[in-house]
Amino acid sequence: MRTMVSPRTSGLARASDPRPVRWRLWLVTAAALLAPTVGGIVWAVSAEAESRQVHVMRTLAVGSLGLLAQLGWLCGWALFLSRLRWAARAALIGLAAAAILAAAVTVRIRGVSGDVLPLVTWRWTDRAGDLARPAAPAGPSAAASPDAAPDYPQFLGVRRDATVPGARLARDARAGSPRRLWRQPIGAGWSGFAVAGGIAVTQEQRRDEELVTGYDLETGRLLWSHADRVRFEPVLVGIGPRATPAIRAGRVFAIGATGILNALDLASGERLWSVDVVADARSEVPEYGVSASPLAFDDLVVVAAGGRDGASLVAYDAASGRRRWSGGSDPAAYSSPMLVELAGVPQILLFNANHLSAHDPGDGHVLWQFPWPGETQRVSQPVVVPGDRVFVSSGYGIGGKLLQVRAGGEGGLAVELLWESRGLKAKFTNVVHRDGFLYGLDDGILACLDVESGQRRWKAGRYGHGQLILAGDVLVVLGESGDVALVAADPRAHVEVARFAGVAGTTWGHPALAGRLLLVRNDREAACYELAGAG
Repeated sequence: MRTMVSPRTSGLARASDPRPVRWRLWLVTAAALLAPTVGGIVWAVSAEAESRQVHVMRTLAVGSLGLLAQLGWLCGWALFLSRLRWAARAALIGLAAAAILAAAVTVRIRGVSGDVLPLVTWRWTDRAGDLARPAAPAGPSAAASPDAAPDYPQFLGVRRDATVPGARLARDARAGSPRRLWRQPIGAGWSGFAVAGGIAVTQEQRRDEELVTGYDLETGRLLWSHADRVRFEPVLVGIGPRATPAIRAGRVFAIGATGILNALDLASGERLWSVDVVADARSEVPEYGVSASPLAFDDLVVVAAGGRDGASLVAYDAASGRRRWSGGSDPAAYSSPMLVELAGVPQILLFNANHLSAHDPGDGHVLWQFPWPGETQRVSQPVVVPGDRVFVSSGYGIGGKLLQVRAGGEGGLAVELLWESRGLKAKFTNVVHRDGFLYGLDDGILACLDVESGQRRWKAGRYGHGQLILAGDVLVVLGESGDVALVAADPRAHVEVARFAGVAGTTWGHPALAGRLLLVRNDREAACYELAGAG
């Protein structure tokens, strides 16, 4: 006998069908994807006048919210719309929770790139800074011959302008084949190398000790190390010391990430004196650590202390560590003091938290100041160009300004703005000058600006947030990836002469060039290469 089913009964049967309603799944998934995408486009367009980093951070925020929204929609669908049995609904929710838990226990964010992109790695991989302290040399240390290579005695070289004017590097096929002298692991940190007398000195973090280390320039062999029991570990931007040591008259001056200034003997590493600069200036450790490298000249060592009460810039006696003078009241930023002469007057330039300031090298008093806009970090070094002018730049959409320094009334100095340009935004790279043109990384892309007009001549070559040195007529560019590129310093066009792998991984520290010996490092390894000469 055939059983008759009424339309009403048939509808009830379909309503109790446990199979999921797929069209509802596709509808909520499309909505979850479409809403953040449209919102993200609108948000990105509204940030057109801002920086690349703002675009990245907004995109990450939109992506994260979109992912959370989609996960919420899927969980809501499983619970309320899927018509699955309750056991199946619970299994789906449990699977989603298990996936989130598995990601949390297996991966970690080890830091960010210069564009603020998270860098993800497995949790079981070694962390930067976990290397043990290197063993002390078994016997007396014998450094390379003092005549092995010219010196690069401080951050950015002899004149602190990232320029080696006498260098003659190859700009042909030979440039692509540098000879590697050594490459080896190193402790964490963003300090660069200073070179004098055949000894390469840097700072590094090894477990709970912050070290100043001296290596043989040509072999990489450890000659000596000095340790302070300090570990600076900010969120995301890397463990360890940031500043590059300065070498003068057989002494090494190195300031750690928390402000400990050590004076060491160059030959042995023996400590001569030490000062806690932050305590002495009654200042604070900046968010990303004390990063300004010491400036050594005459019988002084000068540091950006950041004290608000007349101790923004402090000079210590190089022989004893006694405070000689202090001046200014700006908090410290991440740029380093540099000794220059403008309008016939010797002065120390310092790009600090609120101003570009000029101090008298005799007693530290402020000669002039120029206010800097925005609340972003000041990192890049000022660049002195002919005609008593100074170029200074920062990132996050601000760009560069050219200032004119002139003699003012009553023997003082006056400063005025000549032009400003967003064509070279130096986030934490440094800019160099050659023959009327400025070269630097504009948010990770190499750019050339005309000094007279501020107009950009070209922008090409993606090197990330790295660093560069001007060696004669060649730009030695250390990319954020650790690759090294040789680029012609030519205002007509971007011409990359050669490229090779320097070190592996995120590389923010500044390279050093002693003659034709190039030292590069990051927070995991260091290497030395002999570059080909021009012949």
